[in-house]
Amino acid sequence: MQIHELSPAPGSRKDAWRKGRGHSTGNGKTAGRGHKGQKARSGGGVRVGFEGGQMPLARRIPKRGFNNIFAKPLESVNVSVLNDRFADGAEIDAQVLLDAGVLSKCQYGVKILGSGDITKKLTVRAKAFSASAKEKIEAAGGKAEVV
Repeated sequence: MQIHELSPAPGSRKDAWRKGRGHSTGNGKTAGRGHKGQKARSGGGVRVGFEGGQMPLARRIPKRGFNNIFAKPLESVNVSVLNDRFADGAEIDAQVLLDAGVLSKCQYGVKILGSGDITKKLTVRAKAFSASAKEKIEAAGGKAEVV
């Protein structure tokens, strides 16, 4: 394929309307802006979120708590999933979980949670462990290593 052979998908681009070129075009005189009013003026219109003087939605909804914009959310995996998916003596980290299909994405790391039981001796490397998960992994004879 050459650069001159590229074209947009059919229907993705509309033809431009030439405004103010006579009433037979359907866009003459007022050029589709109607008669007078704020939206008919050049540079007229309201800002995003403006509700005609009514208190805007963004200001009507109460703010609650603290939202840390720098947070790096971890993906969570329960020990029961590790017990079901992996063989005894396996070494598990984020990449192994991705390859096995346990996780679909893992941008910042994994936290292992303690829901369920674990009977296999596994070496688990993760960013974080809940106290119960660490306890269960070590009780089964495995290792919980924080990376």
